[in-house]
Order: sequence, then structure tokens, then C-alpha cells
Amino acid sequence: MSSSKLLLIFFLQLLVGFATTLAMVQGQGHLTRVGFYSRTCPTAESIVKQTVQTHFNSNPSVAPGLLRMHFHDCFKTAGPNLGLRGWEVIDDAKTKLEAACPEVVSCADILALAARDSVVLTKGFTWNVPTGRRDGRVSLATETTNLPGFRDSIDVQKAKFQDLVGAHTIGTSACQFFRYRLYNFTTTGNGADETINPLFLAQLRSICPENGDAARRVDLDTGSASRFDATFFTNLKNGRGILESDQKLWTDATTKSFVQRFLGVRGLQALNFNLEFGKSMVKMSNIGVKSATNGEIRHICSAVN
Repeated sequence: MSSSKLLLIFFLQLLVGFATTLAMVQGQGHLTRVGFYSRTCPTAESIVKQTVQTHFNSNPSVAPGLLRMHFHDCFKTAGPNLGLRGWEVIDDAKTKLEAACPEVVSCADILALAARDSVVLTKGFTWNVPTGRRDGRVSLATETTNLPGFRDSIDVQKAKFQDLVGAHTIGTSACQFFRYRLYNFTTTGNGADETINPLFLAQLRSICPENGDAARRVDLDTGSASRFDATFFTNLKNGRGILESDQKLWTDATTKSFVQRFLGVRGLQALNFNLEFGKSMVKMSNIGVKSATNGEIRHICSAVN
């Protein structure tokens, strides 16, 4: 999957039964809480927020990069993470935090806060981020083998999203990750994936010719790529999903009803994408939380101490 686009299909969290999350969440015996650094480093959240804001003002593409990094949270050179944007933001925030509060704020918490701030900067809703995580003492590239793939079936996506989730409402992808859908996907008709809207297919083929530049980037959420909103689901309904795995959310019966609920289809209980996204972010970020007994506060986010 493209390493500089965002993995965004977040509502799949709901499929594994995530409930409303309280301000204090337990993860493997360790409690995180909102305001964890209120005494030890009271400026922690504002330092992260200001750092993200500064980098976003210079380069808005760091927003989807930071959100995706929060899901990966693994060593920089791991295959699926190559080219991720935003490492410099985390490094910058860590440097400032070490100057203000040495060896207090974890890189895991910086990532969680930066992801929230990125969503807000792209016009999404905010949420309270429980903090108090420690960083892992092991950083393995093999841990990224469970990242969702752009050809994954819905069943595979749901299995993987029990540990990792995302959403594609902001960010881009390279032609190489979906061009196979446009040419020779089938042996009938025009050869393209029949779930693609015919008019949209023509647009995509003009952008990504069969033998054209594989690295050329395309917005994942057509018409709203820089705004965090629910138009991604409208695009799926209209056959305008870029990635095969995204479009399957509409064509697969087990997930279609959730897309419809985010779209407010009459007769179904409506879901607010922004609110549910925030709940799921809190729940996901508290999976496998490290404590003082099995974690550390890294001095440099890219390497264990």
C-alpha cells in the first residue's frame, strides 16, 4: 500500500463491537487517562499541538501522514512504512518536549496527540486523548506484516483491523496501487473492475495510463481530499472508491449497512462519522498499552533506548 497515503477505513472498528469509551481506558493492566501530564508536563499537549500546526502550515500533507503513523507506530525502515510523511514533526515535538520536560512524555503519546491534532486541522472533530503510555522496548519491521493491503477482502480487513484501523477521508495514493483495477482486471467488457463508475473510470485512466507514471498520486477522497469528513462514503456509494479494499466496503453486504448509516440512509440508525471516529481512535490507541514494567520513555522516537 502506498506509504505516503493514509490508511483510513476507520469505521471497521465498529464491526468488532467497540463501545463508547470513557475518559479512563484500561490497556493490558495499565490505565491511561486524559490529563496524565497535567502535573509532570502541563504544556505537553500544547507543545505537540503547536508543533503540528507549524508543520501543517508549511506542508498540509503531513496531516494524513501523521494519522497513518499513529496506526503503524513501528520502526521507520519497515517496508510498509517507507516514505511515511511526518516523522520530522514527531522528532521536532520530541525535541521540544525533552527540553521542557526531560524523559517524561512518551513517543507513543506524541503520536496519539499529533493524530488528533491532524484531524482537527483538516476540519474534523476533536476528542480527548487519554495519555500515559510508555514506548515499546522492541521495534521490529516484522510487526508491520499485519498492515491492511489494498487488495484485502473484507474478512481479511476485519481480522487485521482488530489490531489496526484507518480511514481514507484524507490523503492520496499512487497509481501503482490501484491501476490494476483499470486495465485487464477482468476478461470481459472493458477489462476494468466493474464496481468502478464508468465516468470515473475514464477520469482515472486519463490520470493513470496503463504504462504511465506509477508514482503519480491521486486523492483517495475525490472532491474532499483535504477535509476530514464523510464524503468518502458517498464516493463509495457512487462507485468512486480508489482502492479495491475501499470499494469493497460498499459491495460487501457485511459492511454496506455501516456505510449507509454514516450516509444517513432512511430507515437505518444514523451514525456520526466524526464522533464514532474519535471513539474508535481512543479505543484503538489503548490496545497493548505499555507500562513502566514493560515499556520506557524513548529519548529518540525512532530507536529504543
